[in-house]
Amino acid sequence: MKIDNKGQITVELLLLISFALITIILLANAIIDANELNMAMSSARNGAFEGISSNGLAIYPKESFDNYSKDLKKQSLLREKKIKIVKVSQSNKGKDNFNRTRIQLKIYASSPDVKTKEEKEAVGDRINYNVRKSITQSFKSENITNKLFNPAFSNKYSFTTANVVWV
Repeated sequence: MKIDNKGQITVELLLLISFALITIILLANAIIDANELNMAMSSARNGAFEGISSNGLAIYPKESFDNYSKDLKKQSLLREKKIKIVKVSQSNKGKDNFNRTRIQLKIYASSPDVKTKEEKEAVGDRINYNVRKSITQSFKSENITNKLFNPAFSNKYSFTTANVVWV
C-alpha cells in the first residue's frame, strides 16, 4: 500500500463530506415542509370525518340544534343521515398577509339524505368548521385564529376551506 504524502485523500474526503452535508440540509428542509403539509392534510381528513359523523348522527351544539329546530328548511337535519367523504383536495393560493403559503382545501361529499340547498350549506359549513378546527388543534394554533378557526394556521401554511362540493 502506497502512502499519500500530499494530502490528496484528505481534501477529497472533506469535499465529499461537505457536499453530502449541504445535500442533507437541503433535503431535510424540503422533507420538513412536506411533512407539515401531510400532517395538515391528515388532520383535514380527520376533521372531515368528524364533521360527517356529527352531521350523520344529528349531534349538534345547542345553538345549532335550536336554529335547525326553528327553520322548517333545516329540520330534516335533526334526523340521522348517511354522508360520505369522496375526496379532500388542496390548491396553493400563494402567500397570505402573514407571509405563509395559503392552501385552500376543498371537500367533496355525497349523501342521498342531504337534498336541499339549505341542508347542503348547513352540513358543508359544519364539515368545513371541523376540518379547520382539526388543523388548528394539530398545530396548537387555536390562539392565533378566530372562533370559526378561519383561517387555520400551521407553522408555514394558512388553510382556508371552499364550499363543500356535493357529488
